[in-house]
Amino acid sequence: MDHLLTLLRAAAEDTRLRILALAAREDLTVSDYVHVLGQSQPRVSRHLKLLVEAGLLERFREAQFTRFRLTTGGDDAALVREFVRRLDPKHARIAADRARLDGLLQRRQTAAVRFFRDNAQRWDELRALHVADREIERALAHHLPLGARRLLDIGTGTGRLLEVLAPKVEHAVGVDQSREMLALARANLARAGIDNAEIRQGDMYALPFEAESFDVVTIHHVLHYADDPSAALAEAARVVKPGGLVLVVDFSPHDLVELKREHAHVHLGFADNQVQGWLKSAGLAPLEPIHFPGRRLMTGIWRGEREAPARAAVRPPAAIQGASR
Repeated sequence: MDHLLTLLRAAAEDTRLRILALAAREDLTVSDYVHVLGQSQPRVSRHLKLLVEAGLLERFREAQFTRFRLTTGGDDAALVREFVRRLDPKHARIAADRARLDGLLQRRQTAAVRFFRDNAQRWDELRALHVADREIERALAHHLPLGARRLLDIGTGTGRLLEVLAPKVEHAVGVDQSREMLALARANLARAGIDNAEIRQGDMYALPFEAESFDVVTIHHVLHYADDPSAALAEAARVVKPGGLVLVVDFSPHDLVELKREHAHVHLGFADNQVQGWLKSAGLAPLEPIHFPGRRLMTGIWRGEREAPARAAVRPPAAIQGASR
């Protein structure tokens, strides 16, 4: 009863309801809310503090920024989304807030698209060398663990893999270090209508998640940029649950040395025993790799499973044991 009253009191204020409506659309910073709401930074910070303390919002770090999102855990998450659902989107203040937020996001998306466009030719040249992306995407979707609920995509880039895989799980998270890519991924997910995925800034060597947080972790064309691929896989293994799976997509060994010079690749592909050795060292059981020949590059999918604890055998009752003799 007391907890419910706390939630209701925290939400029962004009500005805080507007904040909840905005948080349902995007993970925003204090300065974002100041811009959209047209209120002072101290006032906005006070409202955000009350909502976080009540459990309606969560805060998380992204580089030097703190972002806020609707709470994601337990019954409180369902309740806060019900608050937002009941808000009239045509209400003058709600509609005006949405228009200002759309303008802010559009400016950021334009900058992100410019970054992607400036680099698109190099990526198109690389894409022409290997198997079509859609073949890999279909294979990854096929090999998702049965009943997987939470997915993490490390080095999510444009968020393409989240567009493909998020509809197959309850919740998906993409992490990347590039702010330009984060902005582009958020815009792409919004355009695709993906509402069960979030984008976070994060370091693949120090993921901002508790151990055993995800049922499946994907690392798609990321390891060839990694200074220490084994450490990246060990960190991926740390956050996967027992019975969960780490899926690694990358190139098999090749001799295209120009990829180091022109695309900043650190490694010229990986051998099966190399990746499987890293998976095993990370505490995962390597499964049979899958290969996809391309025009000049072979793509591999390597899978590592975190084995679930073995169940203790149940001894049958004595009466049944005797009857079976």
